[in-house]
Amino acid sequence: MHIEIHGRRDADAPTLVCSSGLGGAAHFWMPQLDALTSDYRVVLYDQLGTGKSPATLPADYSIDAMASELRTLLASHGIGDYHLIGHALGGLVGLALAIQQAPGLRSLTLMNAWSRVSPHTARCFSVRKQLLAGSGPAAYVEAQALFLYPPDWIAANIEQLQIDDRRHVAGFPPTDNLLRRIAALQAFAPDAQALAGVRQPTLLIANRDDMLVPWQCSRELAEQLPNARLECFDYGGHASSVTCPDTINTTLKRFLASVIHDTEYAA
Repeated sequence: MHIEIHGRRDADAPTLVCSSGLGGAAHFWMPQLDALTSDYRVVLYDQLGTGKSPATLPADYSIDAMASELRTLLASHGIGDYHLIGHALGGLVGLALAIQQAPGLRSLTLMNAWSRVSPHTARCFSVRKQLLAGSGPAAYVEAQALFLYPPDWIAANIEQLQIDDRRHVAGFPPTDNLLRRIAALQAFAPDAQALAGVRQPTLLIANRDDMLVPWQCSRELAEQLPNARLECFDYGGHASSVTCPDTINTTLKRFLASVIHDTEYAA
């Protein structure tokens, strides 16, 4: 599996592990690097079967398997204590790690995540799968921005999005891998007892204008976790770490500082 380690290299540096959403790529977190690397060691990775981590995923692939793969990857690089930041599917990986009682996991930041897939989200994925089957990767990629970003942000960034679309089509993953990853995130549904056992300090970030995952999913998840708080923003869409990096980076740094230095978190 492809891994990148950025930022501080000293032995005392707190470590952040960033886990991406459905696309699985380390590149998703580029808007966070400058803000985080001065204070932290930042670990990025391409999830198995995506990007620079090619593999054929099994038919019964699961979020638990993704969590186990990440545990193995971190152990192989001598990474002990860490704070996980996960977006959507990556947040589910973080939840699975906490439920597995993974050693070294000190806190969770879950962005636009959920404990059980919403019927709205399931419908969105049904449409996306039909686009892929009927029209191919180019149509799937072009539609992807509609689920990730607010309309005005798309309009203001259309030239860069067109460049990104061509790159995504050129590096499109095997269709079976993508479908198995979608199936894994839709099947993930930990019960109340499992969620009640997650003791790590947890920050949930949601956006009221998220077209893919209703913000109420984060609220419901926060209510099920014993040591969680929710930050909900009006604007940003599903990928607010890309569309509103300054807001998200400030929020991340404030939460991480409160956890690491055991101080009160102030919204």
